[in-house]
Amino acid sequence: MNKKRIVVAMSGGVDSTTVAALLKKEGHEVIGITMQILDYGDAEGGCCSLDQVVDARRGADQIGIPHYVVNFTEEFENLVLTDYVEKYRSGKTPIPCVLCNQHVKFDLLMKRALELGAEYLATGHYARIEKGNGNALTLKRACDESKDQTYFLYTLTQKELGRLMFPLGALTKDEVRELAREMNLRQADKPDSTGVCFVPTGNYRDFLVSRGAFTEREGEIINTEGVVLGSHKGVFSFTLGQRRGLGIATGRPMYVTEIEPDTNRVIVGEEDKIYGTKLLAENLTWINSTYIAGRLENKVKVKAKIRYRHSASDAFVTINKETGALVEFENPQRAITPGQAVVFYDEDEVLGGGWIKEVLKS
Repeated sequence: MNKKRIVVAMSGGVDSTTVAALLKKEGHEVIGITMQILDYGDAEGGCCSLDQVVDARRGADQIGIPHYVVNFTEEFENLVLTDYVEKYRSGKTPIPCVLCNQHVKFDLLMKRALELGAEYLATGHYARIEKGNGNALTLKRACDESKDQTYFLYTLTQKELGRLMFPLGALTKDEVRELAREMNLRQADKPDSTGVCFVPTGNYRDFLVSRGAFTEREGEIINTEGVVLGSHKGVFSFTLGQRRGLGIATGRPMYVTEIEPDTNRVIVGEEDKIYGTKLLAENLTWINSTYIAGRLENKVKVKAKIRYRHSASDAFVTINKETGALVEFENPQRAITPGQAVVFYDEDEVLGGGWIKEVLKS
């Protein structure tokens, strides 16, 4: 076996700890690194908390590898949190995990790994990296579809893929936990972290208010005919497709169909009003940049996902320029949401993706 120096991004959970243990067992020189991306006082109970750092260090000690903590709090603030706040301010719904992966984990942390002389950065993501045609690398869905995380990884390019390892991509979550038990890892039965790491309570509204990003401002809730149905205390409290917590009584279910930050209005309608078939995407990234060669202005058939838990659906993508695309679904999709990502697949291979800029009327 060719022994390699590998940095493992350790979060303190079972996945990354198992990755480190497996690589060490295979005979590689393994170094554990944990990112500090928030002030510990602001991350109580979340996966960015001091408890998680302690768990990561204990896991590294048990495995017998060195462990370091790198402070990326300023970079995380500028690259992820600022965008998170601005998206809500503009009536969009952000997805910070994509930006964190793109700018923090697979850029800043990758650079730190290379500075340590590592050949690879390994993480506990459920995804697969394989060789495709020629020398190109491909990103593929995890074998455990229920844990697949490729939706959050579409910004990876050939440069990053050549330095990354996803050792869990061919395993199920149950298999990972069983391996952890076999190696007597203390994290074997540790519950998974859920939700946005810097909003451990799940109440993003309170998080935004606590940062001074928003103040309560009363506005109207109207239906699609313009009839006022009630009031709200801030448009940032709503997302497209939302049904619960609207604070209105109409005798039938109503859903958020549009958010207007400029007028401070929330528009609601019946369920059929939240379906759409067309969107504009911006800031596209392609896993293999040669993919778009010869495809400009042509319709390309793909499977597309508009959110993490969304089932990929048949769609046509027209790439009108290298940074933009029109996406047309064969069947209406529920609550296409600006600020989220749209990710393109060919079977189990990730082609790329972009940010949903606008939903077009059919």
